[in-house]
Amino acid sequence: MTALGLILLGILILAASIKPAYSLIGLLPTGNVRQYWQLLMLMIMVFIAGYVGYAAFFWEHLLSNQLRDLIVPAVFFFGSCFVWVTGTLFHRTAIDLRRMALLEEESITDPLLGIYNRRYMDRRLATEIGRAKRYGLPLSVLMVDIDHFKKVNDVYGHQAGDLVLGYVGELILGVIRDADIAARYGGEEIVIIAPDSTAKAGRELAERLRNNIGSHELVLSSESRAKQAVRVFVSIGVAELDEQTSTAQQLIENADAALYEAKETGRNRVKTYKPPQAGQLQPAHSQI
Repeated sequence: MTALGLILLGILILAASIKPAYSLIGLLPTGNVRQYWQLLMLMIMVFIAGYVGYAAFFWEHLLSNQLRDLIVPAVFFFGSCFVWVTGTLFHRTAIDLRRMALLEEESITDPLLGIYNRRYMDRRLATEIGRAKRYGLPLSVLMVDIDHFKKVNDVYGHQAGDLVLGYVGELILGVIRDADIAARYGGEEIVIIAPDSTAKAGRELAERLRNNIGSHELVLSSESRAKQAVRVFVSIGVAELDEQTSTAQQLIENADAALYEAKETGRNRVKTYKPPQAGQLQPAHSQI
């Protein structure tokens, strides 16, 4: 390729970069980042003007020796400015992306337990059910409830109750896999979505959770009571996605029914959902 051909190709490439840069500027809010992009756009225009002028002079052989000597320094100068603006944009963009990630994390995280919130759980459960059905993979849901949590609030106060919630959330995160999703369902109830897990694997996970939570002591105190080391126990219901379960609501209801059975039979235990026999009603959600 000739020198003139390279110059013309450079002009085309710079011209092609104008449209996406212009579109991006239109999407950006007013601020420093938008100003940097406008400056970058201006520099692209300067480059284009320089390329066109150089091509015209090159074509007509009108370049003097003095002008030729200025071209390389000028290219280096504007090139360094271009790199500086680009690097600054990369840095500001990285900061903005980090801030957006933090805001998104805050919007889907429960502040007391440090796990996901109900809104995120609903979205992920629907996604995981779709994936499990599409690829024929197992999926289990665990419904966890803190035993006698109301008593903790009544005896030690709601601040102690919040402490217990955070304590349980931390212990749960220490046991579940990276692929599992733990979320606050409501009150002291926690849902754990376990992808690629059969009911048996879900029950094993539930037992590990129950044993781990029950084996730790938490020190609580109130204005009327001295510090006291207490153990927190949980009841857990496990349900697996099957052919009879077609929606996220049904899967949650099945796990809740198993949880109800665990609480009815003494608490601090794990129960796996079993479909009711013909003529047998499924128990309603329990508040005990």
